[in-house]
Amino acid sequence: MKKGLTELVFILDRSGSMAGLESDTIGGFNSMMEKQRQEPGEACVTTVLFDDQYEVVHDRLSADCVEPMTGRQYYVRGCTALLDAMGRAITHTANVVRSVPESERPEKVIFVVITDGLENASRIYSYDRLKEMIRKEQEEYGWEFLFLGANMDAVNEAARFGIRADRSVTFQNDPAGVSLNYRVVSETVCRMRSCSASSPVGLNGSRRLKEILWGETGKRMEADFSE
Repeated sequence: MKKGLTELVFILDRSGSMAGLESDTIGGFNSMMEKQRQEPGEACVTTVLFDDQYEVVHDRLSADCVEPMTGRQYYVRGCTALLDAMGRAITHTANVVRSVPESERPEKVIFVVITDGLENASRIYSYDRLKEMIRKEQEEYGWEFLFLGANMDAVNEAARFGIRADRSVTFQNDPAGVSLNYRVVSETVCRMRSCSASSPVGLNGSRRLKEILWGETGKRMEADFSE
């Protein structure tokens, strides 16, 4: 594998229930990418936007080459085909990563799924099928999956497709919550990129959210993200 190379896959909900939060989502994503560009090591970035359709905005681009997202790319519509979006992204990433020489394969693969609603429109992938796919990538290849959900119990929902409780949290679906959500994601991904497999980092659990954030916003979110 190529030491210091991380494969980052962002799967972002753009369904109709995100209406009114477009600018916060765009700003949060762009700030997160700026932070990732400043981190040591290399990163390939894939960004998927989904509703009941699936759109790849960035396909394994170097983080340095990812241009800021705009309203031309992120606009809301449609329903929530969450399972299909995750399944397609996992399949694509696995096929690509395993097709390159061993010396060029990423040291780490991190998926980040952000949604504000429950699955309601998938046609291809089921919970059981997706759970088995995620189990394989976690156990055989050490992939990491983070799940952040609003308007749901994100820990319970993530468990349905095999994402651990310390890799899943519920966020507040308002402008402040979305902005803070992306800060959490960015800080967590930075920690995952820099830490060894022997010292894992979660969104909660042993490393509480309050260790990542500070000040009044940290206090606000502690209630939402506590164990």
